[in-house]
Amino acid sequence: MIDLVEQIEARFRALETELSDPVVIGDRERFTAASRAYSAIEVAARLATEYRRVADDAAGARELLDEGEDPELRELLEASVARLAELEDEIRLAMVERDPNDDKNVIIEIRPGAGGDEAGLWAGDLFTMLTKYAERRGFKTETLSASDGSYTFAVKGDGAYSVFKFEGGTHRVQRVPATESQGRIHTSTATVAVMPEVDDVEIEVNQNDLQIDVYRSSGPGGQSVNTTDSAVRITHKPTGVVVSMQDEKSQLQNRERAMRVLRARLYERALAEQQAEQAASRSSQVGTGERAEKIRTYNYGERRVKDHRINLLLHNLDEILIGQLEEFTDALQDDEKRRRLEERAAAA
Repeated sequence: MIDLVEQIEARFRALETELSDPVVIGDRERFTAASRAYSAIEVAARLATEYRRVADDAAGARELLDEGEDPELRELLEASVARLAELEDEIRLAMVERDPNDDKNVIIEIRPGAGGDEAGLWAGDLFTMLTKYAERRGFKTETLSASDGSYTFAVKGDGAYSVFKFEGGTHRVQRVPATESQGRIHTSTATVAVMPEVDDVEIEVNQNDLQIDVYRSSGPGGQSVNTTDSAVRITHKPTGVVVSMQDEKSQLQNRERAMRVLRARLYERALAEQQAEQAASRSSQVGTGERAEKIRTYNYGERRVKDHRINLLLHNLDEILIGQLEEFTDALQDDEKRRRLEERAAAA
């Protein structure tokens, strides 16, 4: 462990020196890369410093105990040894390789699942919850499309994907709908897909593979809300992926938004194919929206929310619905690190 601690300390010092170098400060790309590397290792460096201190305490206690027994020193030694064992685990977790997409912005799609009109209302509640969570975390949001209970929006900011990737899947709600006169509890679902946003450098889209259709945008009931052909539908012929946008009055803006979503879907699709054994594809992330499928259940009657992936049950439904998702995110991030550490140990 001491070798790993020394490596962390050396890397951290090198990054501190790099970030104070005027040449690096003047180079935006190098400074950004160094800043991200610094942030990625900062927690491990703090733990390494504590490891040094606790190891010194243990060594000092042992040395004094060799000269004679002392209950307080014995207690200090035992506590130091226990803390060192914890720190070894924490340092290994902190050094687990991050998902290369973690720093990216994300595009999130929310769609109604099972439950009819109530599923559409639930999708709207999830849209509110996730956008408020983004605001709490200091991210910026951009609504790309919102119609018929379906929502597509972007979340922008360093580390957005590392936070929101855990929201992908089927979200199930158990509550009495406002339209239910008998007071019966209904179960409905909405699906959430979370995709890292990429530019045209990261994924190349051949224009010859696209079928682009334009049409007049429509509102509820099918009535036209625009007198020009501003709505855009882009079909990627090799994969059959279809993206439609109609919220903007400009055809150019709708096309640009549709291309952003298309690139994100194609990138996620390629990622799933390349990492089929390690990562879930969009289809498994979203599922079919059936009630039996879920990553999380929101029970209004008991004011509780359960994340089924890590078996975490919280009794603060109202706070969660206004975006207080940090406890879930922290627990899911820890679980991801532990699974990666186990996979790395198994492969060694």
